[in-house]
Amino acid sequence: MKRKSLILPIAIFVLLCFTAFKKDNHNFQLSKQLNIFNTLIKEIDLFYVDTIAPEQMIKNGIDAMLEKLDPYTTYYTEEGSQELKMMITGKYAGIGSLIRFHEKKNTTVIAEPYDDMPAAKAGLKIGDLIQSINGVSVIGMSSDSVSNMLRGEAGTKLTIVVERPGEKKPVTIKLERESIALPSIPYYGMLGDSIGYLQLESFTDGCSKDMRRAFIDMKSKGAQSYIIDLRSNGGGSMGEAIEIVNMFVPKGVKILETKGKTKRSNETYKTTREPIDTVSPIVVLVDGQTASAAEIVSGALQDLDRAVIVGSRTYGKGLVQTTRELPYNSYLKVTTSKYYIPSGRCVQAIDYSHKNPDGSVARIPDSLTNVFHTVAGREVRDGGGIQPDIEPKSEKLTTLLYHLAQDMVIFDYATEYKLKNATIAPAETFCISDADYEAFKSYLKASGFSYDKESYKALKQLKKMLELEGYTEATKPEIEKLEKALQHNLDHDLTFFAKDVKRFINDEIIKRYYSQKGCIVHAMRDDNDIAEGCKLLNNIEKYREVLSPKKK
Repeated sequence: MKRKSLILPIAIFVLLCFTAFKKDNHNFQLSKQLNIFNTLIKEIDLFYVDTIAPEQMIKNGIDAMLEKLDPYTTYYTEEGSQELKMMITGKYAGIGSLIRFHEKKNTTVIAEPYDDMPAAKAGLKIGDLIQSINGVSVIGMSSDSVSNMLRGEAGTKLTIVVERPGEKKPVTIKLERESIALPSIPYYGMLGDSIGYLQLESFTDGCSKDMRRAFIDMKSKGAQSYIIDLRSNGGGSMGEAIEIVNMFVPKGVKILETKGKTKRSNETYKTTREPIDTVSPIVVLVDGQTASAAEIVSGALQDLDRAVIVGSRTYGKGLVQTTRELPYNSYLKVTTSKYYIPSGRCVQAIDYSHKNPDGSVARIPDSLTNVFHTVAGREVRDGGGIQPDIEPKSEKLTTLLYHLAQDMVIFDYATEYKLKNATIAPAETFCISDADYEAFKSYLKASGFSYDKESYKALKQLKKMLELEGYTEATKPEIEKLEKALQHNLDHDLTFFAKDVKRFINDEIIKRYYSQKGCIVHAMRDDNDIAEGCKLLNNIEKYREVLSPKKK
């Protein structure tokens, strides 16, 4: 009996010693490697044949090190800390405009000035080609470098010289930088008499208050059901996501749990306020770019059977980052935990701790995911984003559209169109005519536009493989037949994909007359996901059926 009574304390002692040894060994290895790294940098600085730039060298080393972890753990220097602050708050000081580098013009172009912001108020227009900023030429300069020049302290002045289509001489624009707060909700409004629609673009500080005001406004206009559009929403503040779920869920309900290495990383989050609406039917729209905080909202509302999710499978980011302050005003954004939504599942689609030998990572296959259940008992799965309840048929972008966008030929055509047409029909109804489309075709051919089909590129690769393996002669008739079928025929492609090309042209033209809101209103007209959402909200029996467990 005495021997048995001694076994447990001895085993505990051995375990504690082993744990302490492991911890001490880990600390020793960390100290050892830091000492080696510190000495190595000093040796290189002393003996390398050329003078090194310490800041850039260390930054490169840190970036390479963090790259081995996950894409979300990032180091920000003092100079780059403004980018981090903008991500968190959605605010920066600048002119308030999207810009793009125009390859053919070899300079940066104004792509979209935001309403009521310095660029728009000073008279900058879509299509303006930036020549210089405060006397410094930006010809050939990357758009990132130009962006850095345009940003600065609020209240400071800028002089921008642009080449404006339709003007013979350069145009000089003087403006003053302002604090820019990008709108988290670019549009909300009514679809018919009873459905409220809201597009939430990001989860920046205060977006839940904006959303609450928008919902109250739509309710006062007769909204009885709602569509929340989270497509292409990359996320942001976890706290704002919880506040938004709280708008539709009773007080005291668990929304989220985080689990990490430290006690601070292990938290449970519940709703803390009285909701504004717990009964009105809700549809949430998602796609492959819906991520992070946007997945918390869509996933929590799905797990609690509070909304029907419509669209395509979301991105699958179930990791939480916190910001750590480092010396000399630098910062580290580091992944500290995973989050788990009400059913207990984590939506993380990639396990970065198990990389392939070549450093690549892959999504968790569906066969390895686990089944969880919503409050009502519906089956949901972890490990691969949020799977929608309803998946409308999605339209795929053609290679032609990709190259038209990259070449900026539609962009330039829309600028020309604006010069020739003072006004157009309202955004809701505008569509280019057949004559306009024929004019675009002529414009496109005159521009010298060309592109390689992906199928033709694949055929070239196939021919190389056949040659290597000795099958060239044996397959010659079939290959020649394929080559003929895949020959570049721009007229054929412009006719075959006319509907898609026209949609892109319409969007670019509308942007020049009605800005971002006009584009959203116009795009809603042919949106399959919105149409499916409206169809469901107009059929409450079907809506309830979707939220009910399938009978076995």
